Amino acid sequence: MTTAVAVSLVLIALGALVFHMLSPWWLTPIASNWHAMDDALMLTFAITGVTFVALHLFVAYAVVRFRHREGHRAGPEHGNRKLEWWLIGLTSVAIIGLLAPGLTVYARLIDPPSNAMVFEVMGQQWQWHYRLPGRDGKLGTTDVRFIQATNPFGMNPRDPNGQDDVLVDGQELHVPVGRPALAQLRAQDVLHDFYVPQFRTRMNMVPGMVTHFWFTPERVGRYEVLCAQLCGVGHSNMRSHVVVDEPAAYAAWLSRQPTFGGGGAGGVGGPAEAGKQGRLVAQSKGCVACHSVDGSAGVGPSWKGLFGKERAFEDGTKLAANEAYLRQSIKAPQEHTVKGYPPVMPPGQVTDAELMALVDYIKSLR
Repeated sequence: MTTAVAVSLVLIALGALVFHMLSPWWLTPIASNWHAMDDALMLTFAITGVTFVALHLFVAYAVVRFRHREGHRAGPEHGNRKLEWWLIGLTSVAIIGLLAPGLTVYARLIDPPSNAMVFEVMGQQWQWHYRLPGRDGKLGTTDVRFIQATNPFGMNPRDPNGQDDVLVDGQELHVPVGRPALAQLRAQDVLHDFYVPQFRTRMNMVPGMVTHFWFTPERVGRYEVLCAQLCGVGHSNMRSHVVVDEPAAYAAWLSRQPTFGGGGAGGVGGPAEAGKQGRLVAQSKGCVACHSVDGSAGVGPSWKGLFGKERAFEDGTKLAANEAYLRQSIKAPQEHTVKGYPPVMPPGQVTDAELMALVDYIKSLR
């Protein structure tokens, strides 16, 4: 029995090393300047890995060396000062080795360069809102008194600096490659966490506070945003994307975004006013967490091109997606379950005006 226990401990240590080396759950390719995050993580793996293996091998040795034998009985030993000082010294060195790199990197993470572009993220169950400064380079002031369905940031409508603020349309934020970006983070309801694995950066979003971090995107691409704090039943669906663009593509995207005061960020254009209120209602009510507006797959059917299209249901019936159908689907979604989608949508808690705005918005997504 003693030998079996010792062998099992050795096999556990060796198995952990093999699993670590061959595991598919490994780091995603990095796409920002925070390579120091990977270095700190690898140092943590090295220190904890060596400690894990050493402890298992020591326990295996102790099990064999001090096993019970006929005529021999193991007894405790107290007051071994030499061993105590060795343990204190080794533990202190290991703790310093674990904490120092992380604290150093964190100090840099929250100290942005002066030329960093600013964007704001508002976390709300279970979606993301994004805001950027307008041409004046300043974000308008906010106050919780102004938060409502059509104003999720709580922007002060009397602040002239906020009239040109860019309110990102949808759940996709764009940033230019190679330029430092400062993320200012807020939460409207509960604790959230803004996390992009490829950027190696994440930060808690606490109601009543503004937290921040910065990064410099190094690779063009589309990267998923996750919420890394359990924030309710829709936590797993709280996703969006950050797209890293070349400067010209970023400028073109920015010019198409609406502003708080109306119109587009480029000074002309912008989305149709008829759909503006509906878009804001869809964002504030969490509709965009399940229904995309660009045709991409989601928990629920995409709204792009939905109006007027024939819908097939699980019970074999079909209906045209006219205004009456859209109203019923929002107010009483369990009446008809679209084929291929789970019946998880709750009844829409919207006013008549909000319902009309949502329907108009869906009609505009052709």
